[in-house]
Amino acid sequence: MTKTQIQVPEELFQELRSFAKQREWSLAETFRRGAELLLQVYPEPPNKAAVAWTPPSSSRVGWKGLSAAELRDAAFADSDPRLA
Repeated sequence: MTKTQIQVPEELFQELRSFAKQREWSLAETFRRGAELLLQVYPEPPNKAAVAWTPPSSSRVGWKGLSAAELRDAAFADSDPRLA
């Protein structure tokens, strides 16, 4: 077994100490069980080999048939008059 030192916020420490006392566990046992639970809940690391998602380019989406000036005019026509 490896001995280590950790830091936890005081409030969390008090809650864990109370939790351990109710179950008649040591703090070390409480932390070990918590670590084992984390490994069960999150068994595999995220797949970093996956291709990163990128949004489609603007040539494949958007306001087809509108020029930049027409699109700007349409956006300003829909804007909140209080922001003008």
